[in-house]
Amino acid sequence: MAAGQEVSIFLMNDSVDMARDACKPPENYDQDLSQMLKVLMAKGVPVKVCGTCMARCGIYRNQPYFDGAQKATMPALAEWVVESDKVITF
Repeated sequence: MAAGQEVSIFLMNDSVDMARDACKPPENYDQDLSQMLKVLMAKGVPVKVCGTCMARCGIYRNQPYFDGAQKATMPALAEWVVESDKVITF
């Protein structure tokens, strides 16, 4: 990233929809989180999506995911957390 930080994104629960083209921002909303995610992925930011959540969460269930969004598991998330200097959740 521009500030020299490494960023990794792990999507869980309904946030898995952000990695789908079917996800569109609400009318009159000024942020397109799916587009922001695509831009980050194009810059090499790794994005992993909880495999269980892929099957059961989001209003766009069964819609395809962005190329490059990797199906992952809780052990993969735990590994990222252990290897990280900082973890931000929201």
